[in-house]
Amino acid sequence: MHDDALARAAERWAGLPLTKGHGTGNDFVLLADPDGNRPVDESTAAALCDRHRGVGADGLIRAVPSRLLPEGRALLATEPAAQWFMDYRNADGSLSEMCGNGVRVFAEFLRREGLVAVEPGAVLPVGTRGGVKVVRIVEDGYAVDMGPWSLVDPAVARERGADARVRTDGVDVDRPALSISMGNPHTVVALASRAELDHLVLLRAPTVEPRPPAGTNVEFVVPADPLIGPDGVADLAMRVHERGVGETQSCGTGACAAAAAIRFWAGPGAPDRYRIAVPGGVLGVAFIPAADGTEHVELSGPAVLVGRIDLL
Repeated sequence: MHDDALARAAERWAGLPLTKGHGTGNDFVLLADPDGNRPVDESTAAALCDRHRGVGADGLIRAVPSRLLPEGRALLATEPAAQWFMDYRNADGSLSEMCGNGVRVFAEFLRREGLVAVEPGAVLPVGTRGGVKVVRIVEDGYAVDMGPWSLVDPAVARERGADARVRTDGVDVDRPALSISMGNPHTVVALASRAELDHLVLLRAPTVEPRPPAGTNVEFVVPADPLIGPDGVADLAMRVHERGVGETQSCGTGACAAAAAIRFWAGPGAPDRYRIAVPGGVLGVAFIPAADGTEHVELSGPAVLVGRIDLL
């Protein structure tokens, strides 16, 4: 099935190069589609992302003008500057709301392809199925306003400190967890030690109860001891099993969710800035009060384009 899907893609996209990129090891295949005539279906995305018979990636990103998609046109009504839409599919071909690492790589791709002209310090609004994300070019990569975070079940979370339980290989008992929305669903589990984090086996999806109707990304996080370093930044270590993908080297929205959960559990006086070590590198997360009274999350980190790929 994958071979057939790849053959069809090669026939449709003859002469069109794909690009491979990553953000802290979270890797993507990227496709520029300025005319909107190269839609990517589930089977094609899964075939391209296959690590044995395809190009190999955690997801596929199509850059398409927002005006050419219904979701994009809806965003343009309130944010006319979001001219480009990040059409994102997970490695299994399923549609996803957005991806924090992917947004940074998407911005670098748009700039490298000459589709946008954005100078350091300027901002680039990007349309996603999780809303408009504003990307800012910083010294060591990109910072993305991921919008507000929220508790999925605030009443239960505030009463009990958790609203779910998670079971996974490598952990002997179910663990309490907190459900966080970053525009996509997350379930965060705090572990006691780095040894416990390293011992996890994330070859299959953890079991989450109650089961989220649309699935969930599951983050396992270990706070440093002491939590806050000499520079005033809180340090966390994290591993993640991404919905529709499996364990990945990094997850941007997952890092935001993990920091939000630790911030919630820490209570009053919790730090505003976090440094999250993931298997693929280090991400920064900051919590910023917004004019509308909500608390926005800013994700920062590198974006790397590796090379061009021609389908044969």
